[in-house]
Order: sequence, then C-alpha cells, then structure tokens
Amino acid sequence: MTAIQGSAAAVTGAANGIGRALALELAARGCDLALADRDDAGLQAVAAEIARTNPRKVSVHRVDVGEPDQIQQFAVAAAGAHPGLNILINNAGVGLLGKFGEVEQAQMEWLININFWGVVHATRAFLPQLSRQPAAHIVNLSSIFGIIAPPGQTAYCAAKFAVRGFSESLRHELAMADSPVKLSVVHPGGVATNIARNSRSGTGLTDNAMRVQMIETFEALAKTPPAAAALRIIKGIEKNQPRILIGNDARFMDLLQRFRPATYWPVLAKRIAKVAAGKASA
Repeated sequence: MTAIQGSAAAVTGAANGIGRALALELAARGCDLALADRDDAGLQAVAAEIARTNPRKVSVHRVDVGEPDQIQQFAVAAAGAHPGLNILINNAGVGLLGKFGEVEQAQMEWLININFWGVVHATRAFLPQLSRQPAAHIVNLSSIFGIIAPPGQTAYCAAKFAVRGFSESLRHELAMADSPVKLSVVHPGGVATNIARNSRSGTGLTDNAMRVQMIETFEALAKTPPAAAALRIIKGIEKNQPRILIGNDARFMDLLQRFRPATYWPVLAKRIAKVAAGKASA
C-alpha cells in the first residue's frame, strides 16, 4: 500500500477535470505535487488554489504528453523538485468525435499519440524514480471505453483498450519482479468534465448538429462529479486495487459486456437513447 500523506505525486492533465480534482484532493491529504498540463494558466490557477488552503510543495510543468522529449524533461524536473516522488498518475487525454470513415489517419494518430503513447512514455520515464522508493504507485487512466466500444469512438477506444492491455501486462511484470511499484488502471464512466466539448471533430464530420447531439448525449450521461472520481482513485491507490471502476454506469457496462461480450451494444444503445430523450424533454 502507498500512503498518500507524505507522498509526492506527478499528475498529468492537472489543469482541469479529473486531474484538477486529484491535485486538490491529494494536496488536502498531505501529498506534494508535480502538476503537468499544456494549459499553463490552468496549472497556475490550480497551484494558487492549493496554496490558499494547504502548505504543500507544488511544482508546475508545462508539458504536452504527445511529445516524448517533454515527458522526459518533466520526469527529470519532477524528481528534482520532489526527490521522494512515488506516485505517477497518467491522466491527460483528448477526445475525437466521428465515425471511422469521418476521421483522417493523422487525426487517429494524434489521439493515440497522446492517450496511449503518452501513458507509455511517462511510465517509462518515471519508472526508475518510482522503483527507488520503498512504496510507489502508477495510476493509468483508461476509460469505460477501454472495456466497451461504442460506434463513433474508434480512435478513442483503440487508445483506451491499449492503455488497459499495457497496464495489466506491466502490473503482472512488476508483481513477478517483486517491485515496490504497484499499478492501477482506471475505467471511469461518464464524468462531468469538458472532454466532449473540447474534443476535435473528424474532418469528415461536417454536420454540426450531429456534433452537438454527441456532446449533449455525453453530458446527459455524465453523472459523476470529478471530485467523486478523484476520491475513488485515491481509495484505489490506498487499497492497491488493480482495477478501478468509477460510477454506477461503468459498473453496469462492465457487467453487461461480461454477460454479452459480442452483443452488448443494442442493449446499451436503447438505454442511452432513453436517457438522452429524458434529458431533452426535461
């Protein structure tokens, strides 16, 4: 088990959403922080908010996790600022709306470079630092879309399924090596963040009304507050839970695909349509 109080954590995508909520909650529990994001102003705002309420050491790092050199520089800088750094949370991610035929290859590569390779590069860059600690933990954010695969999310699902597979295999390797580093993979359901509104659209998705509908459907289903997601992740670190499902929706979808691994989508599609219709009529 990795205790939160007295630890130091590197968190990517820390300027907003789940990353921001994690930064605030970790600081409140006595954890120093190395916060990374492309949004420098957002990082500064989070650091300032922490400084007003918690005397924790916080360093901020402008990092694009799609750039391996920047990740390596972040790892060096974070370890320099926090010599005892023992938690890595790979949270940063982006979205891409559109069916496979509406998304260009370069757009898929852009998303996978951030959502998958960013996790791999950060894990590789930080693992030597983590391995030197008496107890350490890696948290990789997959998604419920790393367990089920709805239409219109080919790129996102490809990356999140890859994060899941990478994380589970690495966890087994660390356990076989009797490493002090533990690993959790996180599968959030609908969390109320701006990921859908901030998503890029496939170049072939020219119907703006369709984009709006996709965003509104996601937001109708996104019931879990980021703060609740952060609490669940922190509990998972403390209890060394290998898989962390967030939200009743994630637990339902996980069970459904176990019972109907090849035919879950018609059931889910009806459920999603019903929720979206109820939201529209409210």
